[in-house]
Amino acid sequence: MSLPTPTTPSTASEQAALYTVQRAMRCGFEPIRGLSYHVRQWGQPQPGVPPLVMVHGWMDVGASFQFVVDALAELGQARWVIAPDWRGFGLTASRGADCYWFPDYVADLDALLDRLCPGQPIDLVGHSMGGNVVMLYAGVRPQRVRRLVNLEGFGMPATRPAQAPTRLTQWLDELQALRQGDKDLKTYASREAVAQRLMKTNPRLPADKALWLAGEWAAPDADGQWRILGEAGHKLVNPQLYRLEEVLAVHQRITAPLLAVEASQNQMAQWWQNRYTLDEYHERLKSVANVQVAQIDDAGHMLHHDQPGALAALLQGFLAD
Repeated sequence: MSLPTPTTPSTASEQAALYTVQRAMRCGFEPIRGLSYHVRQWGQPQPGVPPLVMVHGWMDVGASFQFVVDALAELGQARWVIAPDWRGFGLTASRGADCYWFPDYVADLDALLDRLCPGQPIDLVGHSMGGNVVMLYAGVRPQRVRRLVNLEGFGMPATRPAQAPTRLTQWLDELQALRQGDKDLKTYASREAVAQRLMKTNPRLPADKALWLAGEWAAPDADGQWRILGEAGHKLVNPQLYRLEEVLAVHQRITAPLLAVEASQNQMAQWWQNRYTLDEYHERLKSVANVQVAQIDDAGHMLHHDQPGALAALLQGFLAD
């Protein structure tokens, strides 16, 4: 689908209820691996200070980090921040792709860094799916990462080779459903309806932030219906198995200090039905040589929305070390 451009609030009531941005972002597009990549930036390059690169999770957008960027500025950390929209999310189109896998995300990140800050060590933060990507990237390009932060990027349950035939069959069936329109993303009647959906998913999200995020997470189409800025193909099962041994081999090559941040509300049992647990994740972290684990209270999986100030304080101490 074509990706419409987010709009500003259309009524005075929306404007009054909207979150007030502290650090203005600037947006642009970069040619990355045949795609026009949408990239948000805050601030300018600073001599001797590494760029802070923040990558979002599944069904999210780079603007999701606005609240943390603002909180960092309040702590005196007005750094140059770079936050792309991954391929097929936000305003980065995927040119009709119906399959997404981690090697593409890793290659996209590598090309983006070569374009915006070539040869320069960076501080790298990833949330959820993005947390998994940055762990892989820091293992295959260890010289590029000075500090590494993983926000609830737990990985996935280990798989067995015997699961491959069933997984491929499921993927083909879901591709067929996608072609028939059965996998289309839901539309919403208004920006407020999108905000309500965000607050239903995350009850901790305040209304002003939800309304602001709604304008970045979705946009109206030609019929006035608000569509999520993401490709429906992201909802399909991945045809590639999650090969834990390969992932851990990459993690063993990470040389940057790692800060692994978790929310006090552990949602892994809800996601994986005890097929993969927090204790297993902690065991996997032992593959990384230098790791700290921190928890943020009164927060769920979208901890950068729930407690941006607490997260910013953690980042300030870790990145300044």
